[in-house]
Amino acid sequence: MNKINWKALSVSIIAVLLTALIGGIFTSQGVASDWYQYIKPDITPPNYIFPIAWNIIFIMIAFSLYLAWTSASKTQKKSVALVFGFNLFLNALWSFFYFGLMNPLAAFVELISLWVSILLIILVVKKFSRASAYLLIPYLLWVAFAGVLNFLSI
Repeated sequence: MNKINWKALSVSIIAVLLTALIGGIFTSQGVASDWYQYIKPDITPPNYIFPIAWNIIFIMIAFSLYLAWTSASKTQKKSVALVFGFNLFLNALWSFFYFGLMNPLAAFVELISLWVSILLIILVVKKFSRASAYLLIPYLLWVAFAGVLNFLSI
C-alpha cells in the first residue's frame, strides 16, 4: 500500500472546494430568484438534491485529481494539472453564466465545453489511473443531466 501524499491530497481538496465555493456563490443567489423559479423545467429535482449530488461529485473529483496526480509520471503531471484546472474553471463558470448572468443559452454552450472537458480528463488519466477515470463517470453523467435541464430552460 502506498503512503498518502498529504500535500497532493490537500491541494486536490482545496482546488475542488474553491471551485464549489465560487460556483455556490452564484448558485445560492440564483436558485432563490423569481427568474429561476419561472424558467425551471418541470423535471428539475427538488432543490435539496443538488447540494447532496454536488458534494458527492466534488469529493469524487478531488480524489480523482489526487489519484491522477500521484499516479502520473513527471511528464504527465502537466497534463493532469491542465485538464483538471481547465475543468474546474469551466465548472465554476457555468454557475456564473446561468445564475449570475441569468443567461441559460450561454451557460448551455459553456456546459458542452464542461462535458467535453470531463471526457478529456477521463481519456487522459485512464492511461495511468483507471480509478481516477472511473471516479469521474458520475460527474460526466450528472453534467449530462444538468445539460438537459439547462437546455429545457432556454
